[in-house]
Amino acid sequence: MTKHKHLEKRALLRLSVFGIATVSFVVLSFIGLTANSQGAKDRYDTLIAVDQSGGDVEAALNDLRTYIYNHMNTQIGSDLGIRPPIQLSGTYSRLVDAETARVTKANDDVYAKAQAECETLYGAGSLRDARVPCVQEYIDNNTVKPTIIEDDFYKFDFVPPRWSTDLAGFSILFAGIFGLIFSIDLILYFRTRSMVRLGN
Repeated sequence: MTKHKHLEKRALLRLSVFGIATVSFVVLSFIGLTANSQGAKDRYDTLIAVDQSGGDVEAALNDLRTYIYNHMNTQIGSDLGIRPPIQLSGTYSRLVDAETARVTKANDDVYAKAQAECETLYGAGSLRDARVPCVQEYIDNNTVKPTIIEDDFYKFDFVPPRWSTDLAGFSILFAGIFGLIFSIDLILYFRTRSMVRLGN
């Protein structure tokens, strides 16, 4: 075997190794990216289920937030979907219902108290025109107003990192490194082969 043939065989072996390594890491990166995306979706589904059932929303939300912040390709929703994509409608609805119930209960007997107060001031047989403004003023001054619950506090959008230290991140990194080495070796291989053929 000539020296050139031996070098060519080594170069082809090197190309094969780096080519296989590149393809392997590309496949691993797709597996990692898919796993990251599925992990975020599973946690999102858990959060929505917990939100609807009235469970520990804070723990589920923190789990989803931590996962998204530590893994690439974990964006929830899309630019064409609902913005922001994470909305705790169950928690928000329960708070609104609780506030409505609180206000209704507090205001249940305001009108009766207003009539009693104004009859005391003007007498039960006084003219209606004298009592109506009194009743209205009492109601205005003593009616409990509902507290506005801002729905923005129950809407979230977490942004994942562009690169993360997990299977997907390292696979993409190594696929890039081995792909670059493979490309350089391939160029050098064809260049050297061309020069050898020209020399012969």
